[in-house]
Amino acid sequence: MQSITITGNDAGQRLDKFLTKRLPNLPKSLMYKYIRKKRIKVNRKRAEISTRLQEGDVLDLYINDEFFERPAPQYDFLHAPKQLSILYEDENLLVLDKKVGLLSHPDKTEYVDTLITRVKRYLYEKGEYDPEQENSFAPALINRIDRNTGGIVLAAKNAETLRVMNQKMKDRELHKYYLCVVLGCPKPQQGVLEGFLKKDEEKNMVRVTKEPVGDSKRIRTKYRVLQSNGSLSLLEVELLTGRTHQIRAHFASIGCPLLGDGKYGRNQANKKYGGYKKQFLYSYRLVMDFTTDAGSLSYLNGKEFQVPDVWFADQFPNY
Repeated sequence: MQSITITGNDAGQRLDKFLTKRLPNLPKSLMYKYIRKKRIKVNRKRAEISTRLQEGDVLDLYINDEFFERPAPQYDFLHAPKQLSILYEDENLLVLDKKVGLLSHPDKTEYVDTLITRVKRYLYEKGEYDPEQENSFAPALINRIDRNTGGIVLAAKNAETLRVMNQKMKDRELHKYYLCVVLGCPKPQQGVLEGFLKKDEEKNMVRVTKEPVGDSKRIRTKYRVLQSNGSLSLLEVELLTGRTHQIRAHFASIGCPLLGDGKYGRNQANKKYGGYKKQFLYSYRLVMDFTTDAGSLSYLNGKEFQVPDVWFADQFPNY
């Protein structure tokens, strides 16, 4: 028999979900059987598959030692580059400036060099993250940005921060502002665009319409023109809803596509202005405005973070 004490980073999970992460060698069918047969107990009492674990709970596991064995650690994240642009850091949170071209998470094209693997390496080398000491938690990104867009990404160092900030994101208590360059100049020079966005999964594109179509989602995009010469305009944009490709598709739908956008933009115009293969879009500012309880993270309320240098902003000297 072995015992496991639930830490703060493990709390809130269902028993079966926790065991799947903590004991990857234990077949699920056997895990469910052991729970039914009371060979897995919580606080010396019978537990259910759906039992929610609390910090300080003790799991007694009457199972073979072989299921506790872990392979010798080989951490892929240690092969990730060390470069990180950190705007802010404390014991709970990292505020990062993700550069254009870097994936937020691994995908089928890149597994090692991503923002989250760089974060794990950074925290591991600082001594703030050790997979061997964690039962189930790993540092995680609270929001993500597409590969070809740069800007502010938040990373949680512990499970409580991830839980609270995910809820703040869902409740729209984190206000995200973008800078972008569009062709032409929107009229009026500030306002809120409204419409409906429908995904095309096969083409990995979205379409914006004025009226709802099928399972389309309502979108709202607030903007103001910061500077314009008639042909190009620098805009500040606030997402009032957060949908896939919302900014790119919404401005394209009113005839002002983003400069450098090969998917929703105008290739002829992109070539005219230098043939950029990345859209002029950057998540440059984030404001935390908590209207509900944030618990141990209340100290973050009112904080504002801004990227000091956006790669295309110097083309607008009066900005």
